[in-house]
Amino acid sequence: MAPTPNPHKSSKFLKLYGIDLLLGSVAAFYLFTVPYTKVEESFNIQAMHDFLYHRHHLDNYDHLEFSGVVPRTFVGALFVSLLASPIVVVISLLHLPKIYSLFAVRFVLGFIILSTLRFFRIQVRKQFGPQVEAFFGILTVIQFHLLFYSTRPLPNVLALGLVNLAYGYWLKGTFYAALKCLLFATIVFRCDIALLLCPLGLQLLLSKSISFKGTLKCCIGTALLSIGLTMLVDTLMWKRLVWPEFEVFWFNSVLNRSSEWGTHPFHWYFTSALPRSLLAAYPLIVLGVLLDRRILSYVFPIFSFVLLYSKLPHKELRFIIGSIPIFNLSAAVGANRIHNNRKKSFWKLLHVAVFAFLLFSLGCTVVTFMASYNNYPAGYALRDLHQTGYLSNNVNEQWVHIDTFSAINGISRFCELNFSWRYSKEEGLSQDDFRRRNFTYLLNEHSSIDGFKCLFSVCGFSKAHLQLRFPPILLVKEPKVFVHGNLLNKDVMRRNWPGCS
Repeated sequence: MAPTPNPHKSSKFLKLYGIDLLLGSVAAFYLFTVPYTKVEESFNIQAMHDFLYHRHHLDNYDHLEFSGVVPRTFVGALFVSLLASPIVVVISLLHLPKIYSLFAVRFVLGFIILSTLRFFRIQVRKQFGPQVEAFFGILTVIQFHLLFYSTRPLPNVLALGLVNLAYGYWLKGTFYAALKCLLFATIVFRCDIALLLCPLGLQLLLSKSISFKGTLKCCIGTALLSIGLTMLVDTLMWKRLVWPEFEVFWFNSVLNRSSEWGTHPFHWYFTSALPRSLLAAYPLIVLGVLLDRRILSYVFPIFSFVLLYSKLPHKELRFIIGSIPIFNLSAAVGANRIHNNRKKSFWKLLHVAVFAFLLFSLGCTVVTFMASYNNYPAGYALRDLHQTGYLSNNVNEQWVHIDTFSAINGISRFCELNFSWRYSKEEGLSQDDFRRRNFTYLLNEHSSIDGFKCLFSVCGFSKAHLQLRFPPILLVKEPKVFVHGNLLNKDVMRRNWPGCS
């Protein structure tokens, strides 16, 4: 007879790893349903591709042709690529398309981020109890941005792993380790983490949790090692002496050039970014601070971080993504207190309100996911072109030109195929250049190009429209990327294409 499963072992496993399975499942769902990347992720995703496929052939690396406004570090991309390389080797041996390698590197990155979040959650469980940890998991899973971004190779996300570790060490009482994590993240990945490091370090000094001498010794050693690492790796990769994050700091803060990419008012993080990212947790943060006096000492440095960041005109939600775990902790403490007192009359009303807010948050997350799903039109356009545009009877190479709009809205080197496909991202080409270069296909934001026929278009998210019927929110899509075929190519013209209406 087969041995009967032990329910106690299953229960123990779920108790230890249930939240991890839930968070991991949602993050994996986001990864596999929305695999493509945008311009903010392009440097690290192209670097990972080049590490895995070009290896030591530096002259073939994408950043030497498309360097960007400021240099970025290769340290994070190199680390993730090393961990993902065994999977990519298997993918290559099986002759699978490179898109599977994109899944692999993003999966590895997500595993790293969620592992560091688990370390933080374990400290939450030890300090505040398993119920608070459970509410922390619930609030995180019904929010969209943290789990959606956890597999996306943004510099902010690479820094988030170290920020999560710092939070865990902070709760654990290992304060110098927390400072080391934040300092490394500041020097290597995101210089703006200094806005988090300074309030936290100052609070620890004023509360005499750390000494000035010990802090100086800890920070100088960590800073020298961090600068040495990033300069060693990045000087080799950029082929010039460079400390990337110092140049980013100079560009964004000293020259204030980041405002060229748009500005928001001072209050934007508090009135737009945080409410959208935290959802039900946002009003619960204050309750957590009021109900548990320990929470204020954790929330105050994070609040200061967001407040200081608000001084910079250029604002994006991803810049403050590192604040979400601590704000969720405060909200989880408030939700837990409401749950424990739910049988009392006043608290019962709050309990119902929290449940309603959780459902509302879940609905907002679904809507946000649907909008994001339609936010990478060029990736879907290139995928459809590969499926329908392959000319099996043509011995010539099929050249595809990808314009700037398409390149920043879903396409990376991982999306390219080998065999007879060739790709160009050359910028500044005129319509005469398109004809002269004899491109087979064009991926372009324009619906009409002389010498080419529009074969099909792919729609992308445009705006959300409120209406007084079900569903209350309607996502409006419109054609964003147009795929054109060369009129002189008879093999292309013989195909039955959907057309562009």
